[in-house]
Amino acid sequence: MNSTRRAVLLSILALPVMGCASLKGAYEKPHVKVTSFTMVPNQQGIAPKFAIGLEVVNPNRVGLNLRGMSYSVEVENYRILSGAAPDLPSVPAYGSANFVIEASPDLLGSARLISDVLSSQRNQYNYTFKARIDAGSLIPFINVEESGRFNF
Repeated sequence: MNSTRRAVLLSILALPVMGCASLKGAYEKPHVKVTSFTMVPNQQGIAPKFAIGLEVVNPNRVGLNLRGMSYSVEVENYRILSGAAPDLPSVPAYGSANFVIEASPDLLGSARLISDVLSSQRNQYNYTFKARIDAGSLIPFINVEESGRFNF
């Protein structure tokens, strides 16, 4: 094999590695925010389901093909809701996407929270929404955590 062919072959093989390296350096973590939170009737059981509206903002020059996510909602460190969603919408480059996910209650965590609420005299409670989003093989998992307080 002559040296020109060898150089071309090595260049072609090196392109994906260089592309991944350049993507990682310029990559900025997308922003996820909760836009709505409502209770919906559950047709399959007695426990209610919750619909959580999310907005994902992509500040990058490359679109995100979201493969799925897992998520949970905690109140005063008691997990009260959790779920997973496959096949989420794509988020365009420098754009955003809105979608709704469903979460099921964690009955033991909810019972512990109710016990805590009944035994305390507090009016404000801390909440945390946690999500782990799979944005494909070139981009690492996106871990999101949004916290706040609400009045009971």
